[in-house]
Amino acid sequence: MSLRLLTAGDSHGPELVAVLDGMPAGVPLAAADIDQDLRRRQGGHGRGARSTRVERDRVELVAGVAGGLTTGAPLGLRIPNLDFLNQPAIHPPITAPRPGHADLAGSVKFGLSDLRVVRERASARETAVRVAAGAAARALLRSVGVTVGSFVTGVGSVLALPDLAHLVPQQLAALAARAEEDPVRCWDKAASARMVEAVDRARLERQTLGGSFVVHALGLPVGLGSHTQADLRLDSRVGAALLSIPAVKGVELGPAFEVCQRYGAAVQDAIVAEGPGLGRPTNFAGGLEGGMTNGMPLLARCAMKPLSSVRKLLESVDLESGAPAPPPYVRSDICAVPAAAVVGEAVVALVLASALLERFGGDRLDLIRASRATLG
Repeated sequence: MSLRLLTAGDSHGPELVAVLDGMPAGVPLAAADIDQDLRRRQGGHGRGARSTRVERDRVELVAGVAGGLTTGAPLGLRIPNLDFLNQPAIHPPITAPRPGHADLAGSVKFGLSDLRVVRERASARETAVRVAAGAAARALLRSVGVTVGSFVTGVGSVLALPDLAHLVPQQLAALAARAEEDPVRCWDKAASARMVEAVDRARLERQTLGGSFVVHALGLPVGLGSHTQADLRLDSRVGAALLSIPAVKGVELGPAFEVCQRYGAAVQDAIVAEGPGLGRPTNFAGGLEGGMTNGMPLLARCAMKPLSSVRKLLESVDLESGAPAPPPYVRSDICAVPAAAVVGEAVVALVLASALLERFGGDRLDLIRASRATLG
């Protein structure tokens, strides 16, 4: 048993919808819990007008919940697009593809002459409904003692990267808590101020900025995922989920790019006796060994490229005439790294909740809890 998610809807269409199949019965879930994560996704210094002034994302639970508890039936989620009401009845076709977007490849793949059709579905607006589905997955994880959090570690050239391999769960939770109160979701106040300045400078220069963020999961049991097949390894599943976020181009599990420069003996996580059980003094592996959770915090750091919608003129070609033509500018965020961190939490939660169901099974939350208590 595992979770399956399908989403549908366009950026400026009437709504975004999702069906999350496989949610067990008995998980407490309310629209207000999901709306909290939707608000977090819309925040962050550098977001554009649509996120901060036009849309006020609220979810409608249209199926799979009764009396505040999931029923075991597929979960139906709907987020209306308020900006749909501002759209003209007829749009002129777009024929000049934007560099860095899905426009050109999507038009060739599907034989579409109006690039707007590609743009509407490829838009990062789709991540709103994934955050909603991820909030449901988080509710399941919370019910068995697993929490997911995030914090920003870089905006442009301004970095604030802690020593990931030596952070204990309480420290990771504290960094994420600090990030919740910060305009760029950074745990370091001094670095945050420089990040805000960098975003403001990029806005004046008609540019965009990327950056990096960490997603972590705490309280994970040992043995989620598997070493038996490549597609069951949790490393690949977590990495694929994070790379599905628009503009995320790199993922490391644990401090992988530091580890790769050192001798092997210096970056192994020793196994030591710790009370009645076992412990690890370090977490260079990022909580994953052999494709499975090892009981340490899961750590994933993502690199997000600068957003491709920039106000500066770029070169392109009109696909109808074949003549050089600048692509149309579409309003954009200056920096969406804080929002991407929240999306990262959601997609990781979906992967972990699915792996949890595979490990412990159960159509009902009480059976899952009992199975975890028995299996460990």
